[in-house]
Amino acid sequence: MAAIPDVRPIYPDDARRAAWMAAAQAGDRAAYEALLRDCAGVIASVARRQGVAADRIDDVVQDTLLTVHRARQTYDPTRSFTAWIAVIAERRAVDLLRKTSRHASREIHAPLAYERHADESVASMRTALGSEATRRLGEAVAGLPARQREAVQHLVLQERSLAETAAATGRSTGSLKVNLHRALRSLRARLGQAG
Repeated sequence: MAAIPDVRPIYPDDARRAAWMAAAQAGDRAAYEALLRDCAGVIASVARRQGVAADRIDDVVQDTLLTVHRARQTYDPTRSFTAWIAVIAERRAVDLLRKTSRHASREIHAPLAYERHADESVASMRTALGSEATRRLGEAVAGLPARQREAVQHLVLQERSLAETAAATGRSTGSLKVNLHRALRSLRARLGQAG
């Protein structure tokens, strides 16, 4: 029985990529580098067709190129290289979409909720402390640099939101967050050493 000939159309781009891949399988590093550079556009196109967000397309390209690198010896040079890499790119795109979907289902995006509430863990810690500990905490807060002390006063002791504190002090919320973080780290170190 005669073998069925491969009747797939040979496109110049596909033939060039297949030749590069065959050369890469034989150890030609320059051909491999040219192939990987050439494939980035194909992979990006596949990712867009799959519905990957524009800011995540590079992730699919990188993931696909890594997969191609790991599986390069499995490519059959008698087959279409572009089809082979497109299938890999589709799978990596689907993997990314699933991952981001799972991640999005676990997270709640509520930036205003963060800015409107004081750090409850610090407030509850302060309430749980006794009078001696409260005195030590007061001394430790008084020993902080002015900007850090101001952040603690407004955000923790007065339980103001970031937005309220920013309006009251004329400082940015980012600056307040940084100073509060540094102050809390310093207070933990001071109170941990003293106790």
